Amino acid sequence: MYIKRYTVASFILIALVGWYVYAYITHETMSIDFFGLALPSLPTAAWVIVPLVVFYIVTVMHMAFYALLGSLRLRKYDKDYEKLIDAISDAYLSKIDRNHQFKTPRYKLLGSIMDNTTLFPTKTLGVNTQNEKLDAILRLIDKIKSGEVVDLKKYALKPENVLVIQNNRNRYKNDELSATVVLGDFKNYDSNFVNEVYADFVKKATLNLIEEHKSFLTKEALFSIISRVNASENTLEISNAEIVSFIDILDLNTQELIEISDILSVNMIPEQRMKLFETLSDKREDAIEAYLYTLFDLEMLSPARDFLYNTQDDEYQNFKAYLELKESGKNYNIKLFV
Repeated sequence: MYIKRYTVASFILIALVGWYVYAYITHETMSIDFFGLALPSLPTAAWVIVPLVVFYIVTVMHMAFYALLGSLRLRKYDKDYEKLIDAISDAYLSKIDRNHQFKTPRYKLLGSIMDNTTLFPTKTLGVNTQNEKLDAILRLIDKIKSGEVVDLKKYALKPENVLVIQNNRNRYKNDELSATVVLGDFKNYDSNFVNEVYADFVKKATLNLIEEHKSFLTKEALFSIISRVNASENTLEISNAEIVSFIDILDLNTQELIEISDILSVNMIPEQRMKLFETLSDKREDAIEAYLYTLFDLEMLSPARDFLYNTQDDEYQNFKAYLELKESGKNYNIKLFV
């Protein structure tokens, strides 16, 4: 734009100078030797405007050169702006590995901050950022949060990405993804999500299917399994040996073993329950308190007394205190002593 204006102004000036010299100064012609080369004879007015033309050409080249540099600089800023939009998009998508390269110093700072930040859009932001790419991602996030299922393939997100996990939860809840598919193809899903699915799966699955995928067993899943023993709904027929095999998979503490006994107290036959914890106490020392808890909960005072009689004075003092209270006619809930 400025070069065009400069060109028009320059041509007007050159024409006026040439006209003035030719009209008011001289009509003569002259020839000039240029480094031994005789140039053609031209009117003096023409030779006057030659330096002006040369000056015009040089200045236009100068202006064009710096205009080109400015254009390249602006192009860097435009490209960095697009990369910053990509960085914001990746931050909204909770991508882990982010490393956008920027050319300009200011965008380098913003980009470095954005590549190490996770953004969580608020409701006040809405989906009207006036950027089509960001609006599409914000709409997608909003749908996932609302429990809808969306297509995330084009974003190449990893299985452990929070949006992928929530989207898979939505698929599972909407019956678009079955537990057998998740457990059978577990490598393509986040491990926490797989464990959640298995914990839900064991609430109704058969024992064979539960054992087939027992590598995903968690404490929550185990508690669901044992709660089905002799239950009125979704009954699970399982032997003590099979229960022990499940318990051995997990690193349970004494309190959790007592909790298992408490859960089994609802439906399991007393003899089977007592035998289960007797077996466990023979295998592991941390199950002894759960065994004692089971005996006292079942009012089996005689075997509990015999067991405690053969222990050291400083061992299982809480249970010994409970036994003394029971034998003196005091009735307290055994749960107060564990």
